[in-house]
Amino acid sequence: MPKAMIIDDSKAIRMILSKTLAEVGYEVCQAANGEEALAVLEQENGAISLALVDWNMPRMNGLDFVRRLRSDPRYSSVLLMMVTTETQVEQMMQALEAGANEYVMKPFTKEIIADKLRLLGALQ
Repeated sequence: MPKAMIIDDSKAIRMILSKTLAEVGYEVCQAANGEEALAVLEQENGAISLALVDWNMPRMNGLDFVRRLRSDPRYSSVLLMMVTTETQVEQMMQALEAGANEYVMKPFTKEIIADKLRLLGALQ
């Protein structure tokens, strides 16, 4: 079973996204910010293939997390999807240029998440 991580400071959003990913066949772990997510990635030792990342979080925001992850060759194959309230085109471009593979604006539906996963080849 593929493994995904939800990185969001909102416990409610982590629960919603975890349920959505579990329904489509992912084992899910969670982190409340980018720093915590980096620690989880180390613990999981290459098991995580997908991360859904919020932009606005304390300690390390989503954009900094994406940049940090993309600077480490060990995680080059991890698919990154920003899931955020940031709706400006400039921010979307920043995230994609930093290395995010997809961008979803909140509010979202299960169908939108599943469609983006299909686009990434992460869901049949």
